[in-house]
Parts: sequence; structure tokens; C-alpha cells
Amino acid sequence: MISLRQRIVWASLLGSAALASSGAFAQAPAASTPAAPTAAVAQADNAAAPKAQHKRMDPAQRMERMQERRTKRLAALKDKLKITAAQEGAWSSFTAATQPPGGPRPHMDRAEFAKLTTPQRLERMEARRAERSAMFAKRADATKTFYAALTPEQQKTFDAETVHFGGHRGDRDGHHGHEGHRGAAAPAKG
Repeated sequence: MISLRQRIVWASLLGSAALASSGAFAQAPAASTPAAPTAAVAQADNAAAPKAQHKRMDPAQRMERMQERRTKRLAALKDKLKITAAQEGAWSSFTAATQPPGGPRPHMDRAEFAKLTTPQRLERMEARRAERSAMFAKRADATKTFYAALTPEQQKTFDAETVHFGGHRGDRDGHHGHEGHRGAAAPAKG
């Protein structure tokens, strides 16, 4: 599989070769010719840098950032719902039940996975699917219980604020991503 950086480098080199063979470089000073591929490589490095930094982020730091964003989203949702003192217990149960599992996720190295037979791989995938289904059922039950404790006006607000719960947020807030797919949904811009 070719990385984005490699694709950019190859495209730059092919473009340079095409220009050189068409005579476009013949008019340029000789000193600028070697700089073109070097500039393309530097540009490819800069373009790939944000993704590379994201991949290198320490898993503990990543989990901490996700937890901070979740806390902010929940606080905003609680404010918009105007949770009463009588509903505080239902809110606490809801937030605790929808809390993502702590610690690192179970991960199998690709090399280990490749050593398994096809039936063993399918069994692993089935077990993981069952775990995810159980987590979803727990969250769904907690959400339904919490929803029943809300007033009709709060239910309307909850419906509007959590419409993106469980899915992609799309281009909201100026970016693409999965930020709203775990825990409570992000509040809509208002």
C-alpha cells in the first residue's frame, strides 16, 4: 500500500519528468531544476505531517483528549436540558452507563491475526462483534431510561441535540470526523 506522501512524491517526479521531456525546463535556469523535486518532497512531508503526528499521539493522551471533549459535550447537553435536582440521579446513571470503556482497547497485531486460520479469525471477529453489541445494548437501555425521566420539552431538546448520536458528524463545526460517535452526542451549534 502506497502512503499519501509516496503518492505525492511520485506524482511530483512524474510531473517533473513530463515537463522536462516537453522542453518546458529548457527555458528555466539550470540552478532551479534540482530544486523542483526537493521542493515537492518537502511539500509532501509538510502535507503528511499532520496525519503522522496524529498517528504518533500517545494512546493515553488521545484518551485524555477524548474524555475532555466528552465532558464538555455532556456539560453543554446538561445545560441545554436544564436538568432538575430530581433528575440528577437519572443524569448520573445515564452518563455513567454511556461512559466509554476505560483503558486501552484490546488489540491484536496484524502479524498475529495473519497467523490464525480463517475460522479462528471469524471467531475473533464474532467475539468482538458480540462485545460491541453488548455495550450498545447497555447504552441504549440507559438512554431509554434517562429519556423516560425527561419532560416532553426536555425530550425535544434531547432529540435535537443527539440527532448525530451514533454516527458521523459530517461537516459540522468545520471538520469531518467521528467525534460524536462515542458517549453522548455533541450539542448542535446554536
